[in-house]
Amino acid sequence: KKSEQELKDEEMELFTKYYMEWKGGRKSGNTSYTNIPRFYYRLPAEDEVLLQKLREESRAVFLQRKSRELLDNEELQNLWFLLDKHQTSPMIGEEAMINYENFLKVGEKAGHKCKQFFTAKIFAKLLHNDPYGRISIMQFFNYVMRKG
Repeated sequence: KKSEQELKDEEMELFTKYYMEWKGGRKSGNTSYTNIPRFYYRLPAEDEVLLQKLREESRAVFLQRKSRELLDNEELQNLWFLLDKHQTSPMIGEEAMINYENFLKVGEKAGHKCKQFFTAKIFAKLLHNDPYGRISIMQFFNYVMRKG
């Protein structure tokens, strides 16, 4: 029979052995961390003029690309006209409504910038207790203006 001290020593020895295998195994055996793409880059220092200019230019290009994706005033007016033209009766008070079938028709006619808004997921998100399964045209248009 082993004494209490011998059991503690053996436990510590096994713990150290397994810990070293685990720690050592991560360094040499598992190299998946080298395949993870870098996601953080430090900001360039004041004396790194070229890196600062590169950062400014890439930010400007990114913002230009994003602004081209936004709907301009004419496209928004066209979208409103199409939604109004394809509304589904009956109206609820003053509020014009549209069903899913007409919603998809508007999506086809609205243009490529608007395509992202004409999905079943967005329709379902805006669908509230309408007995005819329709959404409010105004709510959808406001959604497009907020997100787009």
